[in-house]
Amino acid sequence: MKTHTVTGGDGVRLHVREWGKADAPAILFIHGWSQSQLCWHRQYESGLADRFRLVGFDLRGHGMSEMPPGRESYTEARLWADDIQAIIDQLHLGRPLLVGWSYAGFIICDYLRAHGQDSVAGINFVSAAVTLNSAAFGVLIGPGFLDHVPGATAEDFPANIEAIRSFVRECTARPLPHEEFENALCWNIVVPPKVRGALVTREIDSDDVLSAFSKPVLMTHGQRDTIILPAMGEHILETCGNCAASWYADAGHAPFLEDSPRFNRELADFAQRALSGA
Repeated sequence: MKTHTVTGGDGVRLHVREWGKADAPAILFIHGWSQSQLCWHRQYESGLADRFRLVGFDLRGHGMSEMPPGRESYTEARLWADDIQAIIDQLHLGRPLLVGWSYAGFIICDYLRAHGQDSVAGINFVSAAVTLNSAAFGVLIGPGFLDHVPGATAEDFPANIEAIRSFVRECTARPLPHEEFENALCWNIVVPPKVRGALVTREIDSDDVLSAFSKPVLMTHGQRDTIILPAMGEHILETCGNCAASWYADAGHAPFLEDSPRFNRELADFAQRALSGA
């Protein structure tokens, strides 16, 4: 494993880690709201590292990346896009496959709108969100997220703890192993509530960039997801012209953790096809 510090949009320092073969095609993993690159550990520690260059990073305001104080550092789409471009450029990733979980769907679409699709080989949307507005609440974005936002964004630490503990439980259809749950609780709780709050104040409609995207897309979604509802996955399928679906009947919001052998196998197959055509 190697670590890097990448200078992202507006000079924010991003903590980046990589595993696998340095000269292999790259997969760039992007985590979700209040998470960490650590969430992908079952991918980093798998046979994927024998075939690909696996790169993950902590989003701005998360984990070991810099946490700028201003709300605008988290609400400006161009900054999220420039973070991705900086990692691709500074680590010389070529045309990576982007794998985005949950809120990362927004970030990938921010990137496509700002920088186009030529620098990526394809996208794996994993229980990903691409629409954020009041009309999406309860239809595309579910109670597993909405019920926990007030406590998770409050300036009251006991409220944060209660909300985040419940939110992490809601991420999977069945409980995670005890140690893994504790680790997830830790990387969630270190994100400041003001960062969580800023992220959900954005208004996002990604249909224009999704409908224009011509590279391969895989939509992976758990059918028991109460956070980003399966209807969001259906929306991605309907909007992207070159999109395949992988539904997980017994998974919730984190199929890459809940059935990692299947997820890793499908990602390897999809990455091989997408990267070979890049």
